[in-house]
Amino acid sequence: MSTVSYYTAEGLKKLREELDQLKSIERPKASQAIAEARDKGDLSENAEYDAAKEAQGLLEMRIAKMEELVANARLIDESQLDLSKVLVLSTVKIKNQANGMEMKYTLVAESEADLKSGKISVTSPIGKGLLGKSVGEIAEINVPNGVLKVEILEISRD
Repeated sequence: MSTVSYYTAEGLKKLREELDQLKSIERPKASQAIAEARDKGDLSENAEYDAAKEAQGLLEMRIAKMEELVANARLIDESQLDLSKVLVLSTVKIKNQANGMEMKYTLVAESEADLKSGKISVTSPIGKGLLGKSVGEIAEINVPNGVLKVEILEISRD
């Protein structure tokens, strides 16, 4: 079951660059490590060979997963976003009803999430709670320590 993921142009470029790095640099390194271990003699008692083969298997699994992500990736046309409600790539200014604190987040695909730069995943509890809401609405979000009530102050695309 493959799921479609939505990416910004920047996010999709990073994903493709990482896949290219794995295929063109990491894969040959793994093959070289196996060849070097094989040259050391008896394979039945060669722990270095076994470790190199296992590392190659893990690398191939990672490459396959990345290829599936790229194949199911969809680029979001930011100019077509509806600013009347919170969607993927919306930048949302919210106000915590409990303490009056204001925060600003951009909702992105899970693989692009980076809390330090204000990017939260649409699959996170807060992201899910904000999706589909409009300015002025109060979103009740289930978080680990209870229910967080936030007011949507502004929706933009920056």
